[in-house]
Amino acid sequence: MDLHHHIRLMAGYNKRLNSQVFAAAATLDHATLTADAGAFFGSILGTLNHMVVTDLLWLTRFAKHSASYQSLQALAELPTPERLDQQLYPAFAALGAARGIIDNAIIEWSADELKSSDLQRALAYHNSKGEAAERDFGELVMHLFNHQTHHRGQVSTLLNQRGLDIGVTDFLQDIPRLDA
Repeated sequence: MDLHHHIRLMAGYNKRLNSQVFAAAATLDHATLTADAGAFFGSILGTLNHMVVTDLLWLTRFAKHSASYQSLQALAELPTPERLDQQLYPAFAALGAARGIIDNAIIEWSADELKSSDLQRALAYHNSKGEAAERDFGELVMHLFNHQTHHRGQVSTLLNQRGLDIGVTDFLQDIPRLDA
């Protein structure tokens, strides 16, 4: 398996699933979106905000890995998160717009700017508590997608409990067929 190719597939999967989740969530009223549902970040809106917060934190770190990551550096125009549970976007429409900007930046970055050789280097960064760390960059990129999948699963369950089907969620749909 080519990790760079896999990351491009995951970027497309990520965008597709986020679009499906946001389309379903858009049918709910503000009270339902913000009601405490017992999730790690309380509500549907809280969980969707957390996903944006963590993506911005990681992508800001990733942007420093290479000067050629212009699409990620452009995300600096979005608000800078201060806490993992921060409600950067209390309005659903603004949150959805930010989600789209982030997903498009990930697509552009993975397709046009990320190099396979970048994935083999370490990334030194500071976590949200200010602690220094250094880890394999390719593994950190995969963590970004895994984290999204984890919380998107929570949101899809919360939406399903409200009678909403977000559609096909399997990554299999995004893997190109070899027999076609």
